[in-house]
Amino acid sequence: MYTFDSRVRYSEIDESGTLALSSVINYMQDCSTFQSEDLGLGVEYLKEHRLVWLLNSWQLQIERLPVLAERITIGTWAHGFKGIYGYRNFAIYDSQKRYLVKANSIWVFYDWEKNRPVRITEEMESSYGREPSLEMDYAERKIIVPEGGIAENPFPIRKHQIDTNGHVNNGQYILMAQEYMPQMLSIRTLRAEYRKSAVYGDRIHPVVVSTEKGGVISLNDKEGKPYAVVAFTGM
Repeated sequence: MYTFDSRVRYSEIDESGTLALSSVINYMQDCSTFQSEDLGLGVEYLKEHRLVWLLNSWQLQIERLPVLAERITIGTWAHGFKGIYGYRNFAIYDSQKRYLVKANSIWVFYDWEKNRPVRITEEMESSYGREPSLEMDYAERKIIVPEGGIAENPFPIRKHQIDTNGHVNNGQYILMAQEYMPQMLSIRTLRAEYRKSAVYGDRIHPVVVSTEKGGVISLNDKEGKPYAVVAFTGM
């Protein structure tokens, strides 16, 4: 397992005083990025070899969100590889090493030059290694969008939402979806499925579906095809 320690900053909390959902995602992305950089397989290596890891889906199970100034540990490890797919767990722990957040993610290994997914190399597999998967309730990768959604006002992609790959960063879709979640709802599970990349100049056409325990937000293009789908349940 690869880990790093941190302390919850004021810039990372929401109006409730706890770590924001987008900050949870950012911590996890940072953790896997730090591991890749330390292994010599980071941003520059991928750029040089015209490769990239594209996030296919997130699944978060929240036990408790840490509060301002709380000391936390973020950890990650690969737990499987299959063809073009890599499977990675994440966890955030409190100072007593108790779980705060558990997560699973699925990634696609992609060759920009060939413009298609490619099989994960032996070098990648051996460098990251493989550890047992985290004990949690694993959901299906694909999120079904129920009928009867409400179309909200479209909005443009901004420059600050673009990452080094030239498209909208994964965490930004969570921020977009949060606009349509009930205020002060205590989120217990969060799933996100990424279907295609939005870039600067695109417009997002959100469709929001309320469910008995939460909701589903489909962040679509102008033709109604999703860039990303976010589903949540809460208390």
